[in-house]
Amino acid sequence: MSRTAVEAEPADQPPPGDDHAFFGRPKGLLTLSGLEVWERFSFLGMQAILVLYFADTVAHGGMGMSSGTAASVSAAYGTLVYLVSVAGGWLADRILGSYRAVLWGGILIACGHYAMAVPTATMTWAGLGLISAGTGLLKPNVATMVGRLYRTDDDRRDAGFALYYMAINIGAFAGPLITGWLGDHEGWHWGFSAAAIGMTFGLIQYVAGRRHLAGRRNTAEFALAPDALRRAVRLIAVGILVAAVLATGLALAGRLTMGRSVDLLTVVSVVAPALYFAVMFMSPRVTPGERGRLRPYIVLFLASTVFNFILFQAYSTMMLLAASNAETTILGFDFPASWYASALGAFEVGLAPVVAAIWVRMGRGQPHASNKIAIGVVLGGLSFLLMVLPTSGHSGDAYRMSAWWIAGSYFLLGLGDILLETSGMSATTKLAPAAFSSQTMSLWFLSLALANGIQAQTVKLYDDVSKSAYFGVNGAIAVAAGLAVMAAAPWLRRTMHPVH
Repeated sequence: MSRTAVEAEPADQPPPGDDHAFFGRPKGLLTLSGLEVWERFSFLGMQAILVLYFADTVAHGGMGMSSGTAASVSAAYGTLVYLVSVAGGWLADRILGSYRAVLWGGILIACGHYAMAVPTATMTWAGLGLISAGTGLLKPNVATMVGRLYRTDDDRRDAGFALYYMAINIGAFAGPLITGWLGDHEGWHWGFSAAAIGMTFGLIQYVAGRRHLAGRRNTAEFALAPDALRRAVRLIAVGILVAAVLATGLALAGRLTMGRSVDLLTVVSVVAPALYFAVMFMSPRVTPGERGRLRPYIVLFLASTVFNFILFQAYSTMMLLAASNAETTILGFDFPASWYASALGAFEVGLAPVVAAIWVRMGRGQPHASNKIAIGVVLGGLSFLLMVLPTSGHSGDAYRMSAWWIAGSYFLLGLGDILLETSGMSATTKLAPAAFSSQTMSLWFLSLALANGIQAQTVKLYDDVSKSAYFGVNGAIAVAAGLAVMAAAPWLRRTMHPVH
C-alpha cells in the first residue's frame, strides 16, 4: 500500500477519541442524529398538513380535492420520494460519496420547502419535486453513514440505531406542532415556510460536525472510471431532459392526468424492487455468501412494506379521520387536527431510549432481528384494528371520538415502528453486499416506496367503504403478515448471519 493511501484512511475517519464520546457512543451519531431531527421536522411537519392542504377548499387556500383523492396523491408523493432513493444510493456509491450526497440532498430539500412557501399550485408541485429528489439523496445515505460508525459485530449497533431513530422522532414530534399551528392559524404556506427554516438549520449543523463522520471523503467508495463517469453524467442529463419533455407534452395533450400519474408510480414501485433484487442476485461483484444473505432480506423487505403501508396512513387516512371525526379539544384547549401526528413522534421519542436500554442490557440475549420486525408488523396491524371500535356503527362526520382512541393507535404504531425500522435498518447495513452498500439501503427504502404505491390505490376506497371495514381489513392483513414472519423465524436465524 502506498504512503498516500495510508495517510488517506485516517482523514476519512473520525478522531480516535470519538468512539465513546457521545454517552458511550460515537460522536458522529450526534451529528447525523441532529441532521435527521431537522430533516424529519421539515418533512413530517409538511407531511402532517399536506393531505389537509390537498383536501381543503380552494376558498380556504387548499387544493379542493376529495378526501380519497387527497390521500392518494399524498401517498403517490411518498412513493416518488422513496423511488428516487435508488438513484441516491447509486450516486453516493459511484459518483458523489455519502457525505456529498447527503449535503446536496439537504440543499434540494430546503429549496423545495422554500418553493412550497410560495402560495401557488405551480410552486407547490415544483417544491414537492425538489423535496423528492433531495430526500432520495439524503435518506439512504444518512442511514448508511450511521452504520459505518460501528463495527459489524459491535453490540451497541442496534442501540445506536434506536437512538438515531429517537432523534428522528424528536423532529417528527416538533414538526407537526409548528407547521400545524401555522397552517391552521396563518395559512398552509406559512406551515411550509417553517419546514424550510428547519431544514436550513439541519444543513448548518451537518456541515459543522462533519469531522466526526466516517466516509466523508470527496470521492465515492466505488467510483466510476473517468470515461464511465462522463458517460453516466451524459445519460443522466439526457434522461432527465427527455422525461421532462415527455411529461410536459403528455400533460399539455391532456393524457398525463393526476390519476394516471398515481397509477404509473404504483406500477413503478412494484417493478423497481423486483428488478433491483434481480440485478444484485446476478451481479458478479456479489459473492455467494452475500447472495445467500439476500434471500432472507426479501422477507424483511416484504415485512417492511406491510408495516409501512399502515404507518404512512398516520399522515393520510388517520389525519383525515382526526380532522373529521375526532375531538380537537383537551381541557378547554383547542388544537389543530394535525397535532395528532405529533403524538406518534412523542411516543417514539419516549419509547426509543427504553427499547435501546433493553437491548443493551440483554446484549446477545436479545430477540433476533427477524422477531423484532415481526412484532413490529403485528403492532402496526393492531393499531388499525383498534380503530374499528370507535368507528363501528357510525357514518358521516356527525360523530366525534375521544382523542384517546387515536392516541392509543399511535402508541401501538410508534412502538412497532421502533422495533421494525431500527432492526431493519441495522440488519440492512449488515446484510448489504459490499459493492452495493448504499444501494442496499436504498432497497430498504424501496419497501417504503412500495408501501406508498399500494397505499395510493387502497386509500381511494376510503370514501367508499365504512371506516370500520377499511381499518379492520387492513389491520387484519398486517397482523397475519407479522405472524407469518414469526413462523419463518427458524429459517431466518439460520440464513441471516452475521445478524443476531
